[in-house]
Amino acid sequence: MTSETHYSACPHDCPSTCALVVEKLDGQTIGRVNGNPDNSYTAGVICAKVARYAERTHHKDRLKVPLKRVGAKGSGEFEEISWDEALDTVANAFRDATEKHGPETVWPYSYGGTMGLLQSGSMERLRNEMGYSLMRSTTCGGLVDTGWLAGFGRRIGPDPREMAEADLIIIWGTNAVSTQVNVMTHVSRAKKDRGAKVIVIDPYKNPTAKTADMHIALRPGTDGALACAMMHIAFRDGYADHGYLEKYSDVPAELETHLKTRTPEWAAKITGLSVTEIEELADIYFKTERAYIRLGYGLSRCRNGAVNVHAVSSIPVVAGKWKEPGSGIFFNSGGIYHFDYTLINGVDVVQENVRSIDHSRVGPALSGDKADLGDGPPITAMIIQGTNPMAIAPDQNKVREGFLREDLFVCVHEQFMTETAAMADIILPATTFVEHDDFYKSGGHTFIHYGPQIIEPVGQSRPNHFVICEIAKRLGAKHRGNSMTANEIIDETFKVSGMPDLDSMRKNHFHDCAESFEKHHFIDGFDWPDKKFRFKPKWETIGPRGHELPILPDHWEAPGGVDDKHPFKLITPPARNFLNTSFNNTPSSLKREKKPILQIHPDDAARFEIGDDDMVVIGNDLGKLELLAKISVGAKLGVLVAEGIWSNASFNDGKGINQLVSAEVAAPNGGVVYHDNGVWLRKAVI
Repeated sequence: MTSETHYSACPHDCPSTCALVVEKLDGQTIGRVNGNPDNSYTAGVICAKVARYAERTHHKDRLKVPLKRVGAKGSGEFEEISWDEALDTVANAFRDATEKHGPETVWPYSYGGTMGLLQSGSMERLRNEMGYSLMRSTTCGGLVDTGWLAGFGRRIGPDPREMAEADLIIIWGTNAVSTQVNVMTHVSRAKKDRGAKVIVIDPYKNPTAKTADMHIALRPGTDGALACAMMHIAFRDGYADHGYLEKYSDVPAELETHLKTRTPEWAAKITGLSVTEIEELADIYFKTERAYIRLGYGLSRCRNGAVNVHAVSSIPVVAGKWKEPGSGIFFNSGGIYHFDYTLINGVDVVQENVRSIDHSRVGPALSGDKADLGDGPPITAMIIQGTNPMAIAPDQNKVREGFLREDLFVCVHEQFMTETAAMADIILPATTFVEHDDFYKSGGHTFIHYGPQIIEPVGQSRPNHFVICEIAKRLGAKHRGNSMTANEIIDETFKVSGMPDLDSMRKNHFHDCAESFEKHHFIDGFDWPDKKFRFKPKWETIGPRGHELPILPDHWEAPGGVDDKHPFKLITPPARNFLNTSFNNTPSSLKREKKPILQIHPDDAARFEIGDDDMVVIGNDLGKLELLAKISVGAKLGVLVAEGIWSNASFNDGKGINQLVSAEVAAPNGGVVYHDNGVWLRKAVI
């Protein structure tokens, strides 16, 4: 049998959103997945886990039929039911809850997952028309968004393809080798064609750091101090571009005065770096005209994350490094997309004065915390798509406590029996991206993609859009998007948004939304009325804790984290073969990752008489768990590294790493502090 070639895009919650070439073996089966060589960002290269996507789509454990809980909550006891019974049950539960408590008692809950804009956005249409509680998305980008927008005013930066035109690339706070392989494609091109140098700034020697010319291993949460010391050197040694600063920034003189005390010696004590390392880093950066900083999410996932991002993003402004291709700093290109979300999200039926709940606070919210619920009713009904809060949300013990409530009805629409699905009253089987129509944008580049249905749905699985439309009909929701097919909505959205129509996207597969060099490099000014970058942002207008933050770029010792009782800082970066909790059940990924481990600096291990492959216990006031110790010179002294996210069942007590992560609302406006949790450490008693 001859296979067919089809085109799509990776649906996962990753900035790369790779352009894909999918092998179709027959009407029900896909084969190999490759990167599309015709896309100038993907350039034919994708990560190994997505290349093996057939393992996920055709996994023996795919959910294939609707299920109803018949045992106790969390028991995993379910029986098969029909789609009509399942959907009727969900609609009736939402109706009953609304009649008892009002519409805000229903909380539709979703996040990045494995869906594009149409399939993930359909939930918003139901939410908005029915007046259900809103969801404020903070888990992934809450802190980095805040820190970036505070200075720039818009998510845009130099085209990521410009990395290939740089002579120096600083990869700051992201493990691109493991999590954004396309970054390394363009880095490699710069190294080959221009002899570019690569510097990685990260608390531990991750796979990206191992490829770099220089690794700056600073303490977690001290990026702001390093950034300030670099800017101090810029003013001290004449690298500051005073003409650029006068034209493009708000308070250059005030910043220069402020930085006089932010010396390399000051920063060395905070960061754990040597003065020599800081001076050398600054010297290389400021002497290289085409210097490109690729900023990641990692440095933001601390209590002071927003401050760190703002400080780091200030560096190229001080140096005026925006004038040439291959210069500037990049985090996210989301500001270039101007989609009209009326049909997808039901923007035309948004109701006023509906409460919004921080979705990273799902544990406290489900447990009745008034800080999250306000004066509104308890959450008594949920539909969950595209996320697995029972594994990825912070303060896992409280999350579990919330989902075990007998008065809480939960419907989970999922591809697998995840930890969250196991807590549901109704489970609906979901399609993967090759089984439905969708479209995609990316924060990591400038393209939009169309992804058509390639094979028939596995079993009785159905797309998000179908589920939401069916529930909406049963509840009497009248938005016209509920009676349209996915492709009808996609086509109209493309047209009203000024994009190529669906026929063109079917033919070309993707479309480049890149703006001019002048826009990407802020040649016409930054996105504020005065066109000036804000060294002095108005933090107090951004979030309720804004008044706590320093008024200028600085190191801020946010309260919480390590203390005498919990002297080790735990960071939980991504594993190479997982993407959040996706792929942590596929055979190839499990074979490569093996088991949960804890990387420990040799000196820390020696203090506790811990050897390689010993079992250790870490914990704090939120919980404790066992992991296998790996003595690593790549770990920073006093820092413990646990790459994940492993399934909860991978740990001895069935509770995962995120039970140790605080659910506090990080300043100024929320975001999860995955890399800023104090823990104790001891050798396990066998």
